[in-house]
Amino acid sequence: MLRYLTIPVTAFQQNCSLIWCDQTMEGALIDPGGESERLKAEAQRLGVTLTALWLTHAHIDHAGATGTLARELGLPIIGPHPGDQFWIDGLPQQSQMFGFPPAEAFTPTRWLADGDSVSLGQSTVQVRHCPGHTPGHVVFYAAEMARCFVGDVLFAGSIGRTDFPGGDHDTLIRSITERLWPMGDDTVFIPGHGPESSFGRERRSNPYVSNI
Repeated sequence: MLRYLTIPVTAFQQNCSLIWCDQTMEGALIDPGGESERLKAEAQRLGVTLTALWLTHAHIDHAGATGTLARELGLPIIGPHPGDQFWIDGLPQQSQMFGFPPAEAFTPTRWLADGDSVSLGQSTVQVRHCPGHTPGHVVFYAAEMARCFVGDVLFAGSIGRTDFPGGDHDTLIRSITERLWPMGDDTVFIPGHGPESSFGRERRSNPYVSNI
């Protein structure tokens, strides 16, 4: 069975998630945006052996520590979709712009596409391509525990910004309604910032998508 721990990192309080298989204790970090020493310490505290880094998208607060962790621990970088290549290329500039520690350059070990899956211990997690916030944004859906790690696609009471380069509001709305809603109202999502919610709750009350 999969388990997870949400660890807010950086001045942006980005929700990095440590997810692991409780049978093998193999784990991955989803969106390691910063504070790499803290992330390693949490994995060690829980007895989790990190085997991969998973990225929903390549904004600095989600990807800033990825290159460092991959180099230090010899971990593969899984994701995002190739549409975010230009964001990865721009991570050094992003780190300067927002006052982050210098971000190490990296190339994903494996790009992801809609319908892919990733393995963790004895479990499999589904991948959906959900562009709109960024062109290459993906989400990770763990059906066995009815959880979805959605990055900056959807928030409790809000949706992702679309005013960055490559963003598009109509595309984001389609990603939410066509890719997220079919996962079911009872599915709980872990957003890139802020508290968890469920797709059903957002369909009923989120002013940006409740009438769609």
